[in-house]
Amino acid sequence: MEPALSDERIAEQVVGGDRDAFEVIMRRHNQRLFRTARAILKDDAEAEDAVQQGYLSAYRSLDSFRGEARLATWLTRIVVHEALRRRKRGRFADLSVVEEPEEERVPSPEEHASRGELRILLERAIDSLPDSYRVVFVMRDVQEMTSREVGACLDMTEEAVRVRLHRARRALREWLMEQMDTKASDAFRFAGTRCDRIVAYVLRELPGAL
Repeated sequence: MEPALSDERIAEQVVGGDRDAFEVIMRRHNQRLFRTARAILKDDAEAEDAVQQGYLSAYRSLDSFRGEARLATWLTRIVVHEALRRRKRGRFADLSVVEEPEEERVPSPEEHASRGELRILLERAIDSLPDSYRVVFVMRDVQEMTSREVGACLDMTEEAVRVRLHRARRALREWLMEQMDTKASDAFRFAGTRCDRIVAYVLRELPGAL
């Protein structure tokens, strides 16, 4: 079996006129970008729209990608900016502001007895975090990005990322993390239908689409 082509090589193919190769990029990065956008917007539909528009922006400017950062980081920055733009239309979230977590933000575990509700409980707990903590927590612990990648995407130092991550974990750990048996990586599961919908929309909107 031939090794999979790198993102950068596929990007070169897209720039060279292979429009269909962009679908490979989207399917590789849909989950990361959706989770990141949702962490900012706290709304599935808005996050999906932000990812779609981010892809269209990336496609239009792909020939300017020079490889100074990984393509995944470049795409994430584009979607972060699109999501923040959408937030600004409503209640703008300043990710540079560190807010202290509020107490009693989420229901107690006793209110969620069944195992099937644990993942929902985790998602609600993450949603309840202050904006500056929630985005970092999702990118680091849910999406498993490095502190360097998160800092590059959010224009933060690695130390600032670590501080926010520590505070987010502390806010969740005491009563939630010790009791659940669902891994954080299972939160905000990226359904196949959503992945297909994003790909279909972007391909339809790309220049030259039939």
